[in-house]
Amino acid sequence: LLASQVHLKSDAPTGDILLDETLRHIKATEPAETVQTWIELLTGETWNPFKLQYQLRNVRERIAKSLVEKGILTTEKQNFLLFDMTTHPVSNAAEKQRLLKRLQEGVLERWAGDPHRMDRRTLALLVLAHSSDVLENAFSSLTDDRYEAAMNRTKEVLDADPEVEAAKSRGTEMIWAILAAFNK
Repeated sequence: LLASQVHLKSDAPTGDILLDETLRHIKATEPAETVQTWIELLTGETWNPFKLQYQLRNVRERIAKSLVEKGILTTEKQNFLLFDMTTHPVSNAAEKQRLLKRLQEGVLERWAGDPHRMDRRTLALLVLAHSSDVLENAFSSLTDDRYEAAMNRTKEVLDADPEVEAAKSRGTEMIWAILAAFNK
């Protein structure tokens, strides 16, 4: 799965600057790159001089700026002893709660016992929360028994073999490939 090449299905603009830039890079790449390589390029985790033209610049800052423009985050200067640092605290708690609720309901109320019956966006959210190391925080507001159930179900999904799971279901191969790349 990690050696699978990323092939573009459509280069139609999405309306998101970063996504559209990513699509242009993927389209222009010959030969096609692997999922692992694209994750490294698009997060700035590689210093390959031959691939610099495919790297997205200032990804974190651009994502933060976009979220500020959408009213989800704000921008503040915070003083850390000797220097000031720009931070981006959440300003729209309702949006954060909506995402938390979606994730919690996906592994509790709407749990079907099979990751293939999960909504693709919820599965992607679960993988992204895991990869960002914020999954435990997403469930911290739950009661002890619901927290335990959510973590057990999440562990079941995240411990599944991405190779096997990707082969089982059409449409979620990329999500499983991303999980495999971050679990590597």
